[in-house]
Amino acid sequence: MAAALKGRIQHSVVHWCFNVAGEHWDLDQTCAISKELGAKSVEIVGPEAFETLKKHGLTCALAANGMPGAPFMRGLNNPAYQAEVIATTQKTIDECAKYGFPSVIAFTGYKWRDADNPNSGEISAAEGADNCVAGLKQLAQYAEKKGVTVCLEHLNTRDDSHPMKGHPGYQGDDIDYVANIVRRVGSPRVRLLFDIYHVQVMNGDVIRRLEACRDVIGHIHTAGNPGRCELDQDQEINFPPILRKLVSLGYKGYVGHEFIPTRDPRAGLKQAIELCDV
Repeated sequence: MAAALKGRIQHSVVHWCFNVAGEHWDLDQTCAISKELGAKSVEIVGPEAFETLKKHGLTCALAANGMPGAPFMRGLNNPAYQAEVIATTQKTIDECAKYGFPSVIAFTGYKWRDADNPNSGEISAAEGADNCVAGLKQLAQYAEKKGVTVCLEHLNTRDDSHPMKGHPGYQGDDIDYVANIVRRVGSPRVRLLFDIYHVQVMNGDVIRRLEACRDVIGHIHTAGNPGRCELDQDQEINFPPILRKLVSLGYKGYVGHEFIPTRDPRAGLKQAIELCDV
């Protein structure tokens, strides 16, 4: 039986965190435990996982975009990768529409001309934004027809301790920069992925920034800081007032829990869901 929650927050669980290097849970375990704890979704998985989610009675609040490797490196800001990003994202949009799943993730990409080579020259912030807008406008036309939303994520570039705790080189590391790209696209099917952890690392002032971005927010992620850790008493973000602010803003979307467990993963996930269930 699923845990009884207040119902004002739609909880989702990001699968990769609980299967880093094959540790902890496979997809079936993630689905079963997430549902038991009251979550409605398991996310950042591709179409190959959709039948498993359906079997467990879950949705995928935010699908992976289909790019191989580290998808946040090769993004819409870079002409060398944009066509592939658009094509793979469109395929995932098709599958989301087929299953009735709401959203797919998108990234600005790294600012280097060759995403794997920091010495290859940089795409300027202005050029990167223009390229993202152009690419997202193409995706918006497709997504609008399919009834699926594309969510562009802001990531931090300050934490270089782990490849999934921070992303040095990512172009969209300022929340206002990413929000303004979304505004320039001007489509209800292109929104901002507001990751509380990344915003805290790069910008801080989280509640004020939620207010400033209220017109474009399409999805939320959580994790403790520093270190993308559990949402416990040893990290610095005060989640309940942040989530209460979301409720007061009328946010009806999903809140995806995306922390890397450092202890019992089920206990950490239970704590995160209960803390954010305002």
